Amino acid sequence: QVQLVESGGGLVQPGGSLRLSCAASGNIGNFYTMGWYRRAPGKQRELVASIGTFAPANYADSVKGRFTISRDGGKNTVYLQMNSLKPEDTAVYYCNLVFGGSSNWGQGTQVTVSS
Repeated sequence: QVQLVESGGGLVQPGGSLRLSCAASGNIGNFYTMGWYRRAPGKQRELVASIGTFAPANYADSVKGRFTISRDGGKNTVYLQMNSLKPEDTAVYYCNLVFGGSSNWGQGTQVTVSS
């Protein structure tokens, strides 16, 4: 059974920063892709950033230059450093893990950017 545990969401003022973490547990092997998606109110879920064992980081155009995704393979953990946050970044952020043909989701963490 694969589990994804997310942390790090919260309320931040515009221009501020937050760091999201997602730790995967279970038998996921060594070859996988982890990423972050988000769903804003009234909008479809969209990919924010992803990174794989042998794949470089990939970002949505809207977050390039502001967000940085990284992974710690030894801990099966992925991080999303979010800087220069904007109100339009407000959404529920979901961690995603893809391995062996399966896609797994975390429970989501709320990020609210507001003054």
